[in-house]
Amino acid sequence: MKLVMLGSGTSTGVPRIDNDWGECDPDEPRNRRSRVSIIVESNGGERLLVDTSPDLRQQMLSNRIERLDAVFWTHDHADHCHGIDDLRVLRYGRSAPLPGFAASETVRRLRQRFGYIFSGQYGYPTIVQIDTLDRMRIVAGFSVRSCQMPHGPIESTGYRFDADGKSIGYATDFSEITNEMVDLFSGVDLLVSDCLRRDPHPSHAHVSMALDLAMRCRVGRTVLTHLDKSMDYMTLSREIPEGTEVGFDGLEIIL
Repeated sequence: MKLVMLGSGTSTGVPRIDNDWGECDPDEPRNRRSRVSIIVESNGGERLLVDTSPDLRQQMLSNRIERLDAVFWTHDHADHCHGIDDLRVLRYGRSAPLPGFAASETVRRLRQRFGYIFSGQYGYPTIVQIDTLDRMRIVAGFSVRSCQMPHGPIESTGYRFDADGKSIGYATDFSEITNEMVDLFSGVDLLVSDCLRRDPHPSHAHVSMALDLAMRCRVGRTVLTHLDKSMDYMTLSREIPEGTEVGFDGLEIIL
């Protein structure tokens, strides 16, 4: 399996629009962060996309991703879904819409906001055929499991992808560790974890919480994501334990 980290930043990215880098060194390329999204790829080349960030077009171009087999969403916050229109190009040449999956409430809200994506409009074809996670088990050769995670006042979906004897867990946008999360991510080869900042936050994990999740799940390797402008790449890399690394846009990990 392969992980491609398309984006590793918080909702405003790094730097922010006013060129505010915070504590991040602007001369370190790994501090330039677009909004979070990942690709999970099997040995056979099947690709799953998790979240359609507002930066999706540039992320796909930068990583030379020209084809997908399915799309998953964690929740409907803007930084995780507002790039959904860029899926139109990935529909070209397909005989059927892209398969898409999310928790039932996320499906409802996405349909409400982006109806043309899921039902076509004015003669244009349906881009994504979306379904709820409880109706899905195997997609493009991947075994996919999920659970709902607390994300402040709402929920975000955590995913576990298994293929080719390897496993990748994706836990972005969570504010509490639950037993369901520990069960889902237990023993994964690679865990990609939310890690907004060092201090606690009402709707996101901080460094200690991310490391605690990895320890409780006994994961093989951990990559931190959803990093804000206080998380300088080199400084944070020196602070975290062995087996944990700071994610960055364009990071590829082959298991």
